[in-house]
Amino acid sequence: MTSEPGENEALLRRAAAGDEAALAEFWQRHRKRLRQMVRLLLDRRLQGRVDPSDVLQEAYIDLAKRLPEYARQFAFTPYLWSRLVTGQRLVEIHRRHLGTAMRDAGREVSLYRGALPQASSASLAGQLLGRFTTPSQAAIRAERQVQLQAVLNGMEPMDREILALRHFEDLFNGEAAEVLGLSKTAVNNRYIRALGRLRDLLERVPGFLDKV
Repeated sequence: MTSEPGENEALLRRAAAGDEAALAEFWQRHRKRLRQMVRLLLDRRLQGRVDPSDVLQEAYIDLAKRLPEYARQFAFTPYLWSRLVTGQRLVEIHRRHLGTAMRDAGREVSLYRGALPQASSASLAGQLLGRFTTPSQAAIRAERQVQLQAVLNGMEPMDREILALRHFEDLFNGEAAEVLGLSKTAVNNRYIRALGRLRDLLERVPGFLDKV
């Protein structure tokens, strides 16, 4: 569900004043996009062990606790603040389950003076391929995923990140621009270029586009 930024700010101000129903309404408006973000950024080693719904439940509690902090500053748009809080909770869950086995710091991206997980090429490939259910489809999917990961690894990191934000997290152009610290025009141009670049690379893989 989309909504005006002013409506979201009003809901969070009411929530900060003690209106629990306002926070619940705000969360419901954005839960779908936040869930997509969690599914995309959840470390693949934890898939099947950690339910995105549990991540969101913990993030909702964090959001409620940090409302006074946000209401004093309103430094980010309401959705991007909820995305930040959810991402930071996801980092804590990664640490809780993986400890020293966490991906190294070079695989994370700094946003808002903090570190959030970055979408991996494996996760992006899985999202692009969707679900294959039969044994024969699963075999095809495994082969295609390896090919697609190689293609994604050959793209510029910024282009991969823009694809993740715009195409898989469903961030609006202005939201992606705020996350990346770029102008709206720059993000839009890079997004279009990244999609074209991805298709060009896939066309070089014999039969890939015919079978995906």
